[in-house]
Amino acid sequence: MPSPGANRTTATLRQQVYAQLRRAIEQGSLRAGTRLPPSREHAASLGVSRNTVLWAVQRLQAEGYVEARVGDGTYVSQAVAATLPAPQGLVAPPRGLSRRGQLIADTAARWRPPLAAAQAFRIGAPEVATFPFALWDRLTRQASSGQRSHRAQYLDPAGDPDLRQAVAQWLWASRGIRCDAAQVVVCSGSQQGIDLIARLLLDVGDEVLVEDPGYPGIRASLLGHGALARPVDMDGDGLRIDTAATQWPHARMAVVTPTHQFPTGVCMGLARRQALLQWARTHDAWVVEDDYDGEFQYGGAAQRVPALCSLPGSERVLYVGTFSKTLHPGLRLGFVVVPPALVEAFAMARAITDRHAPGDTQAVLARFIAEGHLLRHLRQMRELYLQRQHTLRAALAEASNGAWQLAASDRGMHLLHEVAPGTDDETLSRQALAGGVMLAPLSRYAMQSARRGWLLGYAGFDDTEIRAAARVVGGLVRQR
Repeated sequence: MPSPGANRTTATLRQQVYAQLRRAIEQGSLRAGTRLPPSREHAASLGVSRNTVLWAVQRLQAEGYVEARVGDGTYVSQAVAATLPAPQGLVAPPRGLSRRGQLIADTAARWRPPLAAAQAFRIGAPEVATFPFALWDRLTRQASSGQRSHRAQYLDPAGDPDLRQAVAQWLWASRGIRCDAAQVVVCSGSQQGIDLIARLLLDVGDEVLVEDPGYPGIRASLLGHGALARPVDMDGDGLRIDTAATQWPHARMAVVTPTHQFPTGVCMGLARRQALLQWARTHDAWVVEDDYDGEFQYGGAAQRVPALCSLPGSERVLYVGTFSKTLHPGLRLGFVVVPPALVEAFAMARAITDRHAPGDTQAVLARFIAEGHLLRHLRQMRELYLQRQHTLRAALAEASNGAWQLAASDRGMHLLHEVAPGTDDETLSRQALAGGVMLAPLSRYAMQSARRGWLLGYAGFDDTEIRAAARVVGGLVRQR
């Protein structure tokens, strides 16, 4: 009996001969109608057994690449010619993206979200090095075997009941939002939440008001469902709903970041919030509140601005939250708070996309919140982020010889250095990237707005990284 090693060698030779013949056919070296060499001669030329060649030819015959003719040998199938690509240089381009797909691709190309590891001053990157991973692991190990078995099954697409309850209680305590746990639908971050909203509440051709400048991921999601993103100017109070209502009278939805507008950092005032809610009621429209970093307000609890969704008359507001900023993006967990009548539809829409989030992760997060660990972690991060903001402002002022004096902010994870409208902000960003620093230009987030400047994230970087990146940017600024 041959050894296992011999069997593996035989199998490898068979695969090699098969792959060699198939490649020759697909590349046109063996054209349709060409007669293959007799198996004995072919085996002798390759230095393998005849059975090895016969196995390869039989497999090609089963796949339709060759055909045997009784008494005449084996030939490359004529049918292969119709399926092979044209010779290089004559290749017809495949059909391109749909019009909608091209709009999505163009939006993504302008945005160019970074895929590499976080480096200063990447925006939206939270602190992860000090995340309590050991505590998280301990909570994971405390699950019984029965609990683990249950979570390995198909679960409620709306989310783990304990997590939904924990989120509802947290929102009341932290953001002033009164909602039932049944209104919370767990999803894979805020981007999927917005995608579900667009999928379920918009028809092709519906108009949606979006902030300009604003988050391109929102626009891409809307475009993906055939909606029309209508840019609305920003002022010191946020999205100008008065001018938007006149300019886009048929809009069915508005998507806003009212607590800390992305990317300008503006906080929507109370009068503007009330006007937005009144617009939604009058026009039978929806408001989507993307509270992406609303937990990072650095004043005392009494000074923190509650969510738009907490105001009276907010029945037509859908609240989107994420743990990618409060904890870390590797969790891939977020949620949407929806009116009770819509919960079932949202759950089913989640089910047909990616079914549900991992059960173990949801269960651990529920305990993490319920036992007070989220509150403690956020308290630490608020202190850390505020200190890092101070470091960034001082380091840039020094490195640029005072040319860049960033205004302090009482919220968020990034600062904006704004310059005159229409200024070229891409060149400095490219120069900084060549020096190993991410410096996002404000123009990348604009649709029609002429506002220009640079965004500098500070949350995820220690003082050493911040100062080093500031020296790079400061040096470039001094040369301008």
